[in-house]
Amino acid sequence: MAVHHSVCALDCPDCCSLLVNVEDGKATKLRGNPDHPVTQGFLCAKVTQYLEREYHPDRLLYPMRRSGAKGSGRFERIGWAEALDTIAANLTRVSDRYGSEAILPYSYAGTMGYVQGRGMDRRFFHRLGASRLDRTICSQAGMVGASEAYGGLRYGTEPEQYAHSKLIIAWGANILGTNVHLWPFIQQARRNGARFYVIDPVKNRTGNLADRFYGIFPGSDLALALGLMHVILGEGLEDKAYTDAYTVGIEELRRKAAEYPPQRVEALTGIAKEDIVQLAREYASTRPATIRLNYGVQRSDRGAAAVRAICYLPVLTGSWKDVGGGMTLSTSQAFQVNAAALERPDLQRKSTLGREARLVNMSALGSALTALANPKVHALVVYNSNPAAIAPDQNTVRQGLAREDLFTVVMEHFQNDTADYADILLPATTFLEHTDAYLAYGHYYLQMARPAVAAPGEAKSNAEVFRLLAARLGFDDPCLFESDEEIIRGLLDSGHEFLKGVTFERLAAERSVRLNVGQPFQPFAQGGFGGPQGKCELKPEGLEYVPPVESRLGSAAGRYRLELICSKNDDSMNSTFGHRDKVDGDTSELWMHTDDADERGIANGDLVRVYNDRAACVLKASVNGSVREGVVRAPSVRWPKRSPNRTGINALVSERLTDQGGGPTFYSCLVEVERCGD
Repeated sequence: MAVHHSVCALDCPDCCSLLVNVEDGKATKLRGNPDHPVTQGFLCAKVTQYLEREYHPDRLLYPMRRSGAKGSGRFERIGWAEALDTIAANLTRVSDRYGSEAILPYSYAGTMGYVQGRGMDRRFFHRLGASRLDRTICSQAGMVGASEAYGGLRYGTEPEQYAHSKLIIAWGANILGTNVHLWPFIQQARRNGARFYVIDPVKNRTGNLADRFYGIFPGSDLALALGLMHVILGEGLEDKAYTDAYTVGIEELRRKAAEYPPQRVEALTGIAKEDIVQLAREYASTRPATIRLNYGVQRSDRGAAAVRAICYLPVLTGSWKDVGGGMTLSTSQAFQVNAAALERPDLQRKSTLGREARLVNMSALGSALTALANPKVHALVVYNSNPAAIAPDQNTVRQGLAREDLFTVVMEHFQNDTADYADILLPATTFLEHTDAYLAYGHYYLQMARPAVAAPGEAKSNAEVFRLLAARLGFDDPCLFESDEEIIRGLLDSGHEFLKGVTFERLAAERSVRLNVGQPFQPFAQGGFGGPQGKCELKPEGLEYVPPVESRLGSAAGRYRLELICSKNDDSMNSTFGHRDKVDGDTSELWMHTDDADERGIANGDLVRVYNDRAACVLKASVNGSVREGVVRAPSVRWPKRSPNRTGINALVSERLTDQGGGPTFYSCLVEVERCGD
């Protein structure tokens, strides 16, 4: 038996280091690396079972061509030569007839690897002159908010420091479901006397284990942040030495916060005014204190502003000075790789456009496929994503995917909903089968992995497919044919101090290398923000709270009286594990409050119709006490094709975008629920 090192490539902050037992060429066991400082020898429930996915009988193994109507899922096997020739011919046809911007790539974080996720694909589409994809679907609004708060710098408190905290606030962060390797550090802190609080519209597993739980109205996080500032600044609880030295604009922010007294904030958030005052005082007076902020907060109309306001809190209290203080949204910005060498945007100058291509927002894919013009999208290449399940306004997306004049290529492991609409369906490798380097957005360790097992059937990596297509199209740029190793060498050559001494040879030998950020990493202990003279600009502009359009206090309130939260299911990864029966069962539920269920004559276990003007979805009622009245939660994302009416929860979500960053407002959606007839 051989033991191979690997890295989990899934869209998760933990980016775990893995050990793979391989016998006779087959992986037989997968476990967390006990020597990795964050993985610490254990895996989440979903990845513990990853070998089931690796060797699943339904895994795609060969290229296929559509043989039925779009969406029917009927295909016939073909060879790679025919598949590549067909793709190349259609991309050429579309480019010649409509212009190269009529070609649209669509991808996100199906792998977090640099090579397979944002390397050769970017090079290929830049050289082709295809439309660029604005990848906003998950985190962009929050990233904009954090960048505005910290002057363009977005660093976070590392997980190891949480063990030193005395007060930890999980704000919109289901740690046990989406960041489980932070939990041991929180537990260590609690054994040392720390308190752990949760702010969330849903009382999930993490909320059930909190010392205090604050059930906030969906999308009202900005109001709560301003209410906490009202108390902190109104009672003089800020760290005056820190704010005097490292901030500008505090008086303007003080005036804005004065508009949000606890009584007003109670009405806006559903949190009692006494609890708001208590939380503000405790947070300001406890050292060290840290906030684990997650992306749920920014998936609402005022999401970017909410993140910016929350980012101001550890600045006002000076908690960035403390080991175990500060906050975490993402650590990804510390991975200062050579993005220009990785993605080669300069290749656009060699395309038929001779310029930068237009930018298409992935959160508005439905509109892009049905309404975008000059030129209309006539070719779509999907990889590392399943837009027919995860994109907003799902019915419009499917309407676009069903167009007979749209040539669609899908690269996948399984025949999911998007794959059903493909003209050419290609089998992709998993992270156990290819080489890649990985950033993390929950710690500061850069990692690399080589293949642990051979790819089954005729599966090929993303990078290899784009190399082959580049050759078919006659491109001769050397960078389009670089090996995975050459790509990694190039991205490491950034010259940034955080990557000093991090070479390919070192990464290959050590497999996991801590960035040169110091240990512990305290980026803002002595200022160092991106504002003037390294100070944080406390800007009140844009922090006025307006309830989400689709909310109990919003302008659309009335006919639809329930606020929908479609937050991540604990044991799946967006739609990645939708083929599993257990995951399908988990994501087929609608969590309801007893009062809302009783009012509608709904009992636990009943099939219910969840609907609004956009669509209807059939789920099973779970009246479990985990949501407050007026809120329903659908753990996501179910494969729509497995639903009784072949419609998923994102069909009910609009294409309305966040205040900044162009992100989706997944958590600002009004619905109604009724019991399905017998």
